[in-house]
Amino acid sequence: METKSGSVIDEAIELLSSQGDAECESLGHHDQLLPSIEKLKEVVELIRSIIFPGYFGGPVLRQRSLHHFLGVRIEKLYGLLSEQILSVHHFDTENNGSANAEEHAAETARQFIGLLPDIRKKLCTDVKAIYNGDPAAKNYGEIIFCYPSIRAMINYRAAHALLSLGVPLIPRIIAEMAHSETGIDIHPGAHIGDHFCIDHGTGVVIGETCIIGNHVRLYQGVTLGAKKFALDDEGNPVKNLPRHPIIEDNVVIYSNANILGRITIGRNSVIGGNVWQTVSVPPNSRVLQQKAVESSFTDGLGI
Repeated sequence: METKSGSVIDEAIELLSSQGDAECESLGHHDQLLPSIEKLKEVVELIRSIIFPGYFGGPVLRQRSLHHFLGVRIEKLYGLLSEQILSVHHFDTENNGSANAEEHAAETARQFIGLLPDIRKKLCTDVKAIYNGDPAAKNYGEIIFCYPSIRAMINYRAAHALLSLGVPLIPRIIAEMAHSETGIDIHPGAHIGDHFCIDHGTGVVIGETCIIGNHVRLYQGVTLGAKKFALDDEGNPVKNLPRHPIIEDNVVIYSNANILGRITIGRNSVIGGNVWQTVSVPPNSRVLQQKAVESSFTDGLGI
């Protein structure tokens, strides 16, 4: 029995180590480690503590110690992020193989840190938008601590900044961390303005080529997605085509609405719950689901 079991195990090891599936290979083409999910989680936690000191990363006991608190965390963030950007160098088809990969990674990390004040400003507008739009929110601190939309938006705004700096893979990993934690799926390639609010949030999907203006509010279950994909001559989806909606300023989209394709929802519009929208609407539109027909029956009639 032991001999038979050992034979099966040995055979499985041999097959798994044969590197037969080129699409899934992780060894043999580079001499660096792959990015670390655990270290990227630490990167995200550091970003949260830098953006909202005192809420994350331990207490800041005195205002005068804030400078030191931020300095320590930013220095640690710089080291970790430089390392992780270097680890995805081989995913960068344009710069792969360049002799200055280490300096490029360090410079990208510095540029990202330079964007943190702007990221913080935008996130503060998101907090304010939620507070002004949710009677259940008692104060800003409750929103920062508790609301899944803010957790998702911290990840999104950091991931979007990294993507804009040309960092491969890491932005998607960071975005998917928030997706797993909150149920809110925002592609880092989407462009989202300030004062953005997701109420409740579970099931919200925002696609890669979405463009969202300022003061936009989404409710749970909203999908800003694509319709049928364009295919190339070999039947594969064509990449980098704008295929997701444009949502202009001051739009409200209620729960479980599906806005699909490269259409425009004009400013100041309201899209009702459960609407399936595949054509553009002008500014100041109101799009509602057709009313249900109400009927009543007795003694089983009509069933």
